Amino acid sequence: MSTNADFDLFRTSEDHEALREAVRAVAEDKIAPYAAAVDAEVRYPQEAHDALVASDFFAPHVPEEYDGVGADALATCIVIEEVARVDASASLIPAVNKLGSLPLILDGSEEVKARYLPPLAKGETTFSYGLSEREAGSDTASMKCRARQDGDGWVLSGQKSWITNAGVSEYYTVLAVTDPDGPRGGNVTAFVVEKSDEGFSFGEKERKLGIKGSPTRELHFDDVRLPADRVVGQVGDGLKIALRTLDHTRVTIGAQAVGIAQGALDQSLAYIKERKQFGKRIADFQGIQFMLADMAMELEAARQMVYVAAAKSERGDKDLTFFGAAAKCYASDVAMKVTTDAVQLLGGAGYTSDFPLERMMRDAKITQIYEGTNQVQRLVMARQLLR
Repeated sequence: MSTNADFDLFRTSEDHEALREAVRAVAEDKIAPYAAAVDAEVRYPQEAHDALVASDFFAPHVPEEYDGVGADALATCIVIEEVARVDASASLIPAVNKLGSLPLILDGSEEVKARYLPPLAKGETTFSYGLSEREAGSDTASMKCRARQDGDGWVLSGQKSWITNAGVSEYYTVLAVTDPDGPRGGNVTAFVVEKSDEGFSFGEKERKLGIKGSPTRELHFDDVRLPADRVVGQVGDGLKIALRTLDHTRVTIGAQAVGIAQGALDQSLAYIKERKQFGKRIADFQGIQFMLADMAMELEAARQMVYVAAAKSERGDKDLTFFGAAAKCYASDVAMKVTTDAVQLLGGAGYTSDFPLERMMRDAKITQIYEGTNQVQRLVMARQLLR
């Protein structure tokens, strides 16, 4: 027999809904007015950054003992969702702050946590994540970035690609091979690299289809010397930490996708209720209503998948790997479909930058790609099923 506790998984609390209202107010007042300019000017959303810091939505996942607000996984998803509803680029600020710092929270020493988490919680820096390389995207274990031991410390050499908020962040969690002759997947170690470290530099900004407000650059390491206390977790456990991190943070990409889709649905609803053709609102045509119903139905299914996965993330359930991959994969596919249909609903207007739908459609595409392509997500799910 089911108990009431079983159903709590599917219902947000009053605190969660109060949080949603607060984030939505900040997003609409302080972030939405700048979203179009951020995209057009290809610049970092500093207004959003400042608003998120002022409201404690900048890195809400950081535990209270490190000066954070200690938001649970679902609350963090709601923050990301509501920001993404108006600006996907800005939503990457709290999302990537979690991605970059979660390896420390999961496996870092108390010393590492105490040094790097409080500045993040206070909004003094963003925190980026360095895993992918030019020839090691989905196949992370084939990375070439190396860290060799030198006395009591390490010397880091190589590069990382597609790094979100690179150049803005002061801190970077970087994965590097520390035992070239060791077992594949068991020879990688995680380190914290600081922007000021000698020999650490950045490539040019990538020219992208969407999320133009979030700088994406390569990281270059030219014999960067790191003290021993920069290691996150145990030497050789880096890839395990990276994959555990992604189990949790794929859920936040699902939340971002849900937010983008919700924003697109909101915009298209407002338009079709005003736009008239053949003497009546286009919202009154059955064909349009069928499109709306499908958009809303799939969006709500995606939202429930994300929220269930967030609950599993908070509890650390054993099936999180499947649910995190499923939530990210489904929600991002829905975001691409909903934003494409939203552009269609606005017709020629949807294809112009006078409305935010074309930006939302461009932004949605990356959610199917980063933190593991949706093809890889399906492999992850299938392997979990076949175990």
